[in-house]
Amino acid sequence: MSKTISITAIASVSPLGNNPKSIWAHYLTNEHCFVEKEFGVQKAFAAVLDSESKKEIENLKQFDNKYKSLDHSVLFAIAASRKAVQKAGWKKEDNFGINIGSSRGATELFENHFQEFLNTGKAQTLASPTTTLGNISSWVAHDLQNEGPEISHSITCSTALHALLNGVAWLRAGMADKFLVGGSEAPLTPFTIAQMQALKIYAKKNQEYPCRAFDLDKKQNSMILGEGAAVCCLEIGKSENALAYIEGIGYATEILEHNISISAEAECFQKSMKMALQNTDISEVDVIVMHAPGTKTGDLTEYKAIQKVFGENLPLLTTNKWKIGHTFGASGMLNIEMAILMMQHQQFSGVPFAEAQKPVKQINKVLINAVGFGGNAVSILLSKP
Repeated sequence: MSKTISITAIASVSPLGNNPKSIWAHYLTNEHCFVEKEFGVQKAFAAVLDSESKKEIENLKQFDNKYKSLDHSVLFAIAASRKAVQKAGWKKEDNFGINIGSSRGATELFENHFQEFLNTGKAQTLASPTTTLGNISSWVAHDLQNEGPEISHSITCSTALHALLNGVAWLRAGMADKFLVGGSEAPLTPFTIAQMQALKIYAKKNQEYPCRAFDLDKKQNSMILGEGAAVCCLEIGKSENALAYIEGIGYATEILEHNISISAEAECFQKSMKMALQNTDISEVDVIVMHAPGTKTGDLTEYKAIQKVFGENLPLLTTNKWKIGHTFGASGMLNIEMAILMMQHQQFSGVPFAEAQKPVKQINKVLINAVGFGGNAVSILLSKP
């Protein structure tokens, strides 16, 4: 059984757009996607889907009358999955596996249904089936008319990369030949925003770049939420149409000292990166797409972990959260997408307010990080075909 895994397609809907051309065009600008919106009784920054993606989601609701009762987290996943499977040339008779997770799941629907329950003392018939976490993969399977295994899970902000790990495990075990993996998140709701503000990690300051992800000298937390979904198609072996090969995988979990704690030098990241790089000379890594959520502790501890692993000769470092915010369970796969685009275009997309970094060689190998509450770290090493 081949141990090589190919990524043969990737697709997303996010504030950057819903096609590779527009997404890459956004990455080439120094503009962020944040707007200030009202969430209940408060205002907060958020990164919302671009106008074309919003139209696509509205059209999707009209495709099937049953889709009108689905949460946006499900609709985002369906939209992205349709594109990915079409790009990969998969057919419904392939019976591929599906593992699309979410940190929060059907947040908006759950809040609305619960508010109705508080007002009336009753729940609607579809309140339960449309808010379960398994709702995402099962509806994607329904839409694609796929009969393969369906898996959903939540491992907070590393959810999408855990889905990738799971897909790799299934493929290498010979239990499937193809797997659709990723994450979807629609967290822009009053209660979710309020939860992040209660943690005192949400951006408050209206400045040129409200989210200061990868600003290691910032004095205030600056995390901002975004919405979207991203999925990729995995196939066993070296496929002729591969966008990238998965060269290494790593994972680690820290023992909790606090509900949202992470150690001063992010030991979980040190372990996950070392595992992903165990068969690779670290000098071959050209870029690291950091998790870097825009919090003082989160950004700095990950940077220290990278220093511990790579020493003085650091690869180029970047993140996309200064531009699109933190999409929770979808963020890891959006990082994968960014990595693939940089390898395809042989151009580094940096952070405009960070110290300038200039590539000195081709971008052939990119390491991608993600971590969730409790130190659930995942690192994925991709190589250019």
